[in-house]
Amino acid sequence: MSGMRKQKEYDWKDSNLANFGSAEDKKVKKESAQTETAWEGAGAEVGLQIWRIEKFEVKHWPKEEYGQFFNGDSYILLNTYTDEGEDELKFDVHFWIGKYSSQDEYGTAAYKTVELDTLLDDRPVQHREVMGHESSLFLDYFEEPLSFTINKGGVDTGFRRVLPESYEPRMFKVKKTGKATACTEVTMKRSELVSGDVFIIDAGEKIYQWNGSECSNFEKSAAAKKVDALQSERGGKPTTHVLEERSTSATHPALMLLKDGAKKGRAAVPKGERIIKKISDEEDGRVKVEDLETYCLADLSSDDVFLVCTEDHVFAWIGKGASIDERKNAMSKACNYLGKTETPWLPVTVVAEGAESKSKGFQAIKWD
Repeated sequence: MSGMRKQKEYDWKDSNLANFGSAEDKKVKKESAQTETAWEGAGAEVGLQIWRIEKFEVKHWPKEEYGQFFNGDSYILLNTYTDEGEDELKFDVHFWIGKYSSQDEYGTAAYKTVELDTLLDDRPVQHREVMGHESSLFLDYFEEPLSFTINKGGVDTGFRRVLPESYEPRMFKVKKTGKATACTEVTMKRSELVSGDVFIIDAGEKIYQWNGSECSNFEKSAAAKKVDALQSERGGKPTTHVLEERSTSATHPALMLLKDGAKKGRAAVPKGERIIKKISDEEDGRVKVEDLETYCLADLSSDDVFLVCTEDHVFAWIGKGASIDERKNAMSKACNYLGKTETPWLPVTVVAEGAESKSKGFQAIKWD
């Protein structure tokens, strides 16, 4: 888009949140939470609420835009629900970090998530989500297969909607992840096209759906719904076209919109390490992290906090007897640990002892 500043990709190796969640800022968070106008009505009734971080401030995200995210922004989501047959309100709070979100936005989202947790008397289960590696719990909030869409741009880019005839071409990748499907805007390059996914080339007055030769029927169906939605947004003016990889010439008008680049295959995604780390301040009052030699549920003791790291998730398990410093440093220690690994994007979930049933992911852990 013309006039947009070039965005810097966020380096997850730099996601050190030294003061995030420490005991020294607990009082500040409590006072701030009570005066933050954005939190008015937060968690008051069952449903999903979303806020975006805009220049260090929390702003309500319009309900008509729920499911639409920008890769240059950070967001906070609160899901309020009840278990079947019960009246007690329960909560999951997530902060979602776009690939090009600034470190200031990342830090603000993390800080404000803890603030919201404090306002709700520490009852929510906290989660960190990184663009492109969202947990299934997060994706499941968006019921329709393609209601979760990631667009280029953000609060600082001056993004605005334009008419189809003046629309700058863009391309989306439609990819199934677990049970859900995400639609992510990618660069207009041929090198982005891979056989295992579906791509939508949006040229304003013409919208093309390119089906990779190895894509799933689920992805095809989800992409078709996204194409229909784009056409509907513009009053049905654009024409739509479905292209199959095997029968589409490299000189097709849709592909000629893309910049040259060698076709690439699926890149191997590294797995996280399978380890348990103990977070404790019992020795000298300072919060320290140490690795455990075994990987057993019995290793988790009520007096401390533990990071249970699987290949695709990190759970911060909070013992009932853990100190305030141990509890409040759980998320930051998890994020800082991941920042030093090959998988800094893994989801992080805080799980309280006795409430493990709230997390399907924790229940599915395979112990030694």
